[in-house]
Amino acid sequence: MEYNELNDSQLPAINLLQKLGYKNISEEENIKNREKILSNVLMEEILFKQLKKINSFEFKGETFKFSASNIRAAVNALKNVQDEGLVKTNEKIYDLLTLGKSFMENVYGDQKSFTIKYIDWENLENNVYHITEEFVVEGTKETRRPDIVLFVNGIPFVVIENKRRDKNLSIDEGISQHIRNQTKSEGIPRLFHYAQLLLSVQPNEVKFAVTGTGAKFWSVWKENAEKEVEKIIKKEINGVEAEDRLTTIQDCNLFSLCSPERLMELVYKYIVFDGPVKKITRYQQYFAVQDTLKRVKQFENQDKRRGGVIWHTQGSGKSLTMVMLSKALALDKMIRNPRIIIVTDRINLDKQIYKTFNNCGKNVKKARTGRNLIELIEDKGNEIITTVIDKFETALNRKDFKDKSSNLFVLVDESHRGQFGESHARMKQILPNACYIGFTGTPLMKKEKNTARRFGGFIHTYTIDQAVADKAVVPLLYEGRAAKLSINSQQIDKGFNRLAEPLTEYATKDLKKKFSTIRQVYESEHVIEEIAYDISKHFCKNWQGTGFKAQLAV
Repeated sequence: MEYNELNDSQLPAINLLQKLGYKNISEEENIKNREKILSNVLMEEILFKQLKKINSFEFKGETFKFSASNIRAAVNALKNVQDEGLVKTNEKIYDLLTLGKSFMENVYGDQKSFTIKYIDWENLENNVYHITEEFVVEGTKETRRPDIVLFVNGIPFVVIENKRRDKNLSIDEGISQHIRNQTKSEGIPRLFHYAQLLLSVQPNEVKFAVTGTGAKFWSVWKENAEKEVEKIIKKEINGVEAEDRLTTIQDCNLFSLCSPERLMELVYKYIVFDGPVKKITRYQQYFAVQDTLKRVKQFENQDKRRGGVIWHTQGSGKSLTMVMLSKALALDKMIRNPRIIIVTDRINLDKQIYKTFNNCGKNVKKARTGRNLIELIEDKGNEIITTVIDKFETALNRKDFKDKSSNLFVLVDESHRGQFGESHARMKQILPNACYIGFTGTPLMKKEKNTARRFGGFIHTYTIDQAVADKAVVPLLYEGRAAKLSINSQQIDKGFNRLAEPLTEYATKDLKKKFSTIRQVYESEHVIEEIAYDISKHFCKNWQGTGFKAQLAV
């Protein structure tokens, strides 16, 4: 059976997104809202109206609206951001969207500075959400038409490429189109300066990313949402007729990633700029942070929050999970003035985490000594501190020091290691009411699971099998190989007697002990030659010319 891209993917996506709250806007309308300039990607008329609606300021107990000139200036500030390269420009626009921009207002003869926000992040219902198909954009050399674009307050937030289900590698084709469209030579990079989420979709597969993401780093999203989505599809909502069809992976992913409330949460809380790279949460990071926020709002007693362990296999982005958790804690209104201490057991790990937080724009302080650690904790203005666990030993010498805050969060990296069992108790002497959250990527043995229980049990897990299924890591395959040995006992005994003939009885016994182990056999020259030949033969047969390398571990 042949499928049509429009009917198989694009129209079902548009219908579902309208039911989720996006108002369809025709090509004629979106061009009109862009002042009929196809290189302009902002729907300025909608943006201007929304900025007037959602913005006001208070002065001396009175509420005022911003002047029309300042609203227009805010629109122009977003429209005319200087192009400093794809991701850097996207970051500058992201800062405007999340932080707003200040303007001077004249109130009763006084000039005061107040912030105009582009998005109402607190009251999401105050924003307007639009969808348009075949969004025509003129680039320097080419005119492109992304299949679907989603707008928030007239600002393009999501770009979607639709593919039909029966075409080989169709998702990869959609990803290639996204990447091409971000280039100056062939694309429309201006659209991607504003875009916060990119999707390549077909009914049976979806991948997502952000501006600047390379093809191999596009991710999958997994969430059990099928029943909820099925109810939406089979109802008439927002003037869109009920549909009698099966729920697809595309439906579930559009619901999970693009429903207005989730989209705004992902953009506001779960995007970071790690140096020159923009990153968005993967699904296991999102749910780990969500589960942790729920856990820490529970209390063991009146003064102490519940903690636990996040066990995510290696390669799943543990350091970025820490960054995203720190950001989520800082933005959570139910946690007042949270402070975070990140503890590792190695200097190189401490440097790596410090660098990651710095690259992501977080104001982080690194403890130089045990005494400095105490000074940093005492200064309540330090929101994020990194330290090696040994510095707690020095800090214990300050018998008079204790911080009893329950809004202090201690994130312990590689918490499975044995020393954290002992050090956990010592940290508690200094920070008795802190919330302890452990992170590990190593499979836990019985003894190490006891350490997890000491932290408060598991909060969230993401196993190596899940990571392999998501193609986030490659599987580790083991094939046992051994050289085939045939031992001639008579020849060995004859050779040994010849060597031992001039030796004393004691020296003979000592020599026999040395040569009685299998290791001596394996270390013999002809056995080593046989093993080396087997390795060479195996590599040439399986991997030579593929670009892969081999590693020999002994």
